[in-house]
Amino acid sequence: MDERFKSHLQTGLTTLARCWAIRRTDGQEYGFTDHDRTLSFDGLDFKADTGLTALAVEQSTGLSVDNTEALGAISDISVKAEDIEAGRFDGAEVKAWLVNWDDTDMRWLQFRGTIGELRRSGNAFQAELRGLTEALNQPTGRIFQKPCTAVLGDGSCQFDTSAPGYTVEREVEVIENGLVLRWNELPGFEPCWFERGRLSVLSGSAKGLWGLIKRDVTDGATRVIHLWEPMRGGLQAGDSVKLLAGCDKRMETCRLKFNNLLNFQGFPDIPTEDWVMAVPKQTGRNTGGSLR
Repeated sequence: MDERFKSHLQTGLTTLARCWAIRRTDGQEYGFTDHDRTLSFDGLDFKADTGLTALAVEQSTGLSVDNTEALGAISDISVKAEDIEAGRFDGAEVKAWLVNWDDTDMRWLQFRGTIGELRRSGNAFQAELRGLTEALNQPTGRIFQKPCTAVLGDGSCQFDTSAPGYTVEREVEVIENGLVLRWNELPGFEPCWFERGRLSVLSGSAKGLWGLIKRDVTDGATRVIHLWEPMRGGLQAGDSVKLLAGCDKRMETCRLKFNNLLNFQGFPDIPTEDWVMAVPKQTGRNTGGSLR
């Protein structure tokens, strides 16, 4: 805590307000304050009269997760209902300060974390805020399994997803229930090429959102893409989307489809559970296959 701010608290006569900054994963930033006028610092305006309030921050020593909740009203100028429904605030970064509103250079960062579970009811929302130690609750380390553990294009995979032949940008022609997309043709791409891939929205009200592709099939002369779940955000005909080729995590796919076998992160020859139960025998070979 800054010494000037600490001295201000010790006077007993304070001019304090709370400020919150929310930065979504798409880069959009929002500032809120419970003061009666807008405050500004760190290049962001913290707007008053937004209806946002926060409960007390529950902090502890050790590796326990600091947590709190924020309550607010949905409005057209700040948090919109359609953005919540589309998941644009999921995992957003949150910072909370205690600020001297008479001199905003005197402030104390009380909380930093992300938005967890977010619920809405009518014209109000309630957001769970999780501290930075929440990330320590996630399993880490190498996983030993037959399929590849990397995500196509990540630091382990190192495949260049922008390489020719692995992506295509098209305008949506037909979309059914936000789940099924149809095109008259997708020339140059084999059937099932985009299965297990990704669909990213490039324009329209759903810009910035993405979904995972469940199936890529042909229906006569029509190419049909099925998503795992309906696309949120109001995706509609005429919007531009990008399709990324899918990877089923098999060694054969890595070698033949992507020519990236050197970066394959699976263990195709790892013994199965049957191998553990194998016993010496006079005939045949103990190869790790089924005992039957």
